[in-house]
Amino acid sequence: MPLPETMFCAQQIKIPPELPDILKQFTKAAIRTQPHDVLQWAAAYFLALSKGETLPVKERIEMPLATEKTDAALTLGLLKILHKQLSPKGTVNVAELKEKWKHLCLPEEQLKAILQLDDFGEEVEWMKVLALGCSVLGGSLLSSMKHACEILTRDPEGGAARVPFETFSFLYSYLTSIDGEIPEEETEAFLHGIKEQAEQQNGMVLLRNFLTQPSTLF
Repeated sequence: MPLPETMFCAQQIKIPPELPDILKQFTKAAIRTQPHDVLQWAAAYFLALSKGETLPVKERIEMPLATEKTDAALTLGLLKILHKQLSPKGTVNVAELKEKWKHLCLPEEQLKAILQLDDFGEEVEWMKVLALGCSVLGGSLLSSMKHACEILTRDPEGGAARVPFETFSFLYSYLTSIDGEIPEEETEAFLHGIKEQAEQQNGMVLLRNFLTQPSTLF
């Protein structure tokens, strides 16, 4: 015999005072991030929230261009989330990287393809993974550097996207070494020109320093 349906009055139902704000912030985060798998992302969101870790949330919604696929794939916003989560560690265990990647509902085969670009072991230098991620987004060396600067800068969005010359030089040199087709003397000459400009800008490289000058390294 089925149990009688229990009736509750409003006074008997106690809603935790923090619940409405938690759900409100979660909803806003989901709208901004637009996860491919909402349930998988939600589990990662609340796990990070409970641990006090960086949330897997984009700073703002990304509107895909007409020429871009809408399938789950790495974007600048998602790569920026990974940078916030993993850059403080410097060196990251591949297993943890795969876990964070999965939390963002990104395809495992894409990460596998990125890691195969270099001879990584069980641990990876995050800045190298960031550079390779930018190369996936970029399509060219200089556009890859543009993405890297936009992620690493402390300038507001749409600003000069300044980064220290040492950081720029490391990422640029690393990507040219992975490419393997750019002569070392061309890389050195390019970076020398960038350094001269940076020295007049408190050691910082601006987007206009390398996106507007003639170069064969595209």
